Amino acid sequence: MQMGTVIGNVWATRKEEGLTGLKLLFVQPIRPDGAPVHTPIIAADRIGAGIGDQVIITEGGSARFIMPDNPLPIDAVIIGIVDSTEIAQQ
Repeated sequence: MQMGTVIGNVWATRKEEGLTGLKLLFVQPIRPDGAPVHTPIIAADRIGAGIGDQVIITEGGSARFIMPDNPLPIDAVIIGIVDSTEIAQQ
C-alpha cells in the first residue's frame, strides 16, 4: 500500500465490461512528506475519492480482487481516503 493524491479524472466510454461503473482517477503517489514518488498512475475508485483527496492505494494482484466473484483487469485501486497522518520525528 502507498499514499497518493488524486490529481485528475479519466473518462473512458468504451472499456472492458467488468470496469463499467468504476470511476477511474489519476493518482500521484507520494512520500510521507508529500513529495511525489514517481509518475502518476490510474486507479479504480469505488469509495468516492475526488481531486485533491489524499488516498491509500494498493497495486498489483490484490487490486484485481475488489470484486471477489469477478477478478478485474486493473493494476491499482483506491482503498481509503486519508483523514490525517502523524509521523514521529526522529
